[in-house]
Amino acid sequence: MPTRRSFLRTVAAPALIGLTAKADKRIDGQFVNDGFPLGHRLRDHAAFSSPSKTQKIGIAIVGGGIAGLTAAWRLHKKGFRDFVILEMEPDAGGNSRWGQNEITAYPWAAHYVPVPGPHETLARELFEDLGVFQDGKWDERRLCFSPQERLFLHGRWQEGIEPETASTDRDREDYRRFQSLIDEQRASGQFTIPMERGAKSSPLDKMSMQQWLETNRFRSPYLQWYVNYACRDDYGALAADTSAWAGIHYFASREPEEKGPLVWPEGNGWIVRQLTARLQPFIRTNSPVYRIIGARVRTEAVEYIAERVIFAAPTFLSPYIIEGAAAPGFVYSPWLTANLTLDRLPQEETAWDNVIYDSPALGYVDATHMSLKSQIDRSVWTFYWALADKPPAEMRRLLLEKDWMYWREAILHDLSRAHPNIRDCVSRIDIMRIGHAMRRPIPGFLADLRPITAPIYYANSDLSGFSIFEEAQYRGVTAAERALKDIGRA
Repeated sequence: MPTRRSFLRTVAAPALIGLTAKADKRIDGQFVNDGFPLGHRLRDHAAFSSPSKTQKIGIAIVGGGIAGLTAAWRLHKKGFRDFVILEMEPDAGGNSRWGQNEITAYPWAAHYVPVPGPHETLARELFEDLGVFQDGKWDERRLCFSPQERLFLHGRWQEGIEPETASTDRDREDYRRFQSLIDEQRASGQFTIPMERGAKSSPLDKMSMQQWLETNRFRSPYLQWYVNYACRDDYGALAADTSAWAGIHYFASREPEEKGPLVWPEGNGWIVRQLTARLQPFIRTNSPVYRIIGARVRTEAVEYIAERVIFAAPTFLSPYIIEGAAAPGFVYSPWLTANLTLDRLPQEETAWDNVIYDSPALGYVDATHMSLKSQIDRSVWTFYWALADKPPAEMRRLLLEKDWMYWREAILHDLSRAHPNIRDCVSRIDIMRIGHAMRRPIPGFLADLRPITAPIYYANSDLSGFSIFEEAQYRGVTAAERALKDIGRA
């Protein structure tokens, strides 16, 4: 079986019908980081205040997620200082934002980076700058401690997420054939990171991953679940809604026996912390961009007259902000994440990544897993849920219409199957709703990849069709290098 992080299959909304609040110990919490009201203002073309001043700038970077921050990292490393990062939220980071309480730091979304292979030179360069990769060796403190992953299946935990408990000879034969086909695809050189280095038109992009499984007569319910989980985990979509090319990329793009992953208590927020510390003088938070005409970038405070613009915000926003822009074929997945504060730990030991088989959610990661303390009595679990089993617009409505109490009960109900006493352990659940968390690589997505053209260079990871750290960095750095070249500063 392949050995990468993965995802699940069962339904979200129907599974929650009838849930009501339980009269147990008090559990506090709230919705946090809600950015959708501002997003809806942009969508609805609401009026914004006119900027009170103008400022000339060499390069304006719109969006302070990983793509925007690594674009700035490249500009700064090249000695270019005439740029600004415009971030609509109070903090930079995008899907790599993080939080902290009295127990630990914790992620809000992106929580790991697979150890970059020898061909992933940009990622290795960045981690060398950040002190994680030195003299050809990875910092052992950043490589995930054991146990890394586990799956709750048939009433007990097993090591690893790939289902093994109760697997039959027939299941194992499907596993073997699946791995053999993945090895063949890996050897083709088509499935690379960054994906643009190997991607090309393919008949695999004309069918879904589910159709590919059926065409190859994979019958094992465990393998079906595992592949479906993989698609939901990285793409927020069922295998039936994922391009077979993208589904295979998930398994074939990495080294067969990669070590790692690289993890931190705050997840990829650790990378954001390092980058924002270096780039702080150039970052303008609470600065939503509401209009771009040519290379003139408008916020309510300042209109930036730029030579070039790097649009590192999600591409679906471009038609609402950039004059004449369009984003056909771009479909985005709604997500919910939550951080649970545990004042005492369940009786069962945890791994870093913990998944419940046949759950409507993705499981959770333990923020204190990398702690060197000899005894840990309290922790924070980050819980992930991609709302994938109905059309995205319908699931977005569910996400926004249901109150905090509804989602609190849904989360506790899901976890109670593996942790019966979870309610006695949790004191707080904070929930973040992301209506457009990541682009879905639906069948045919390869035809929608867009070129970078001046004076505006698109740079979000969604240009690759899926949201992973390496793609965000590649898009940001590529846009920065092209912008510098075009203005004669390469």
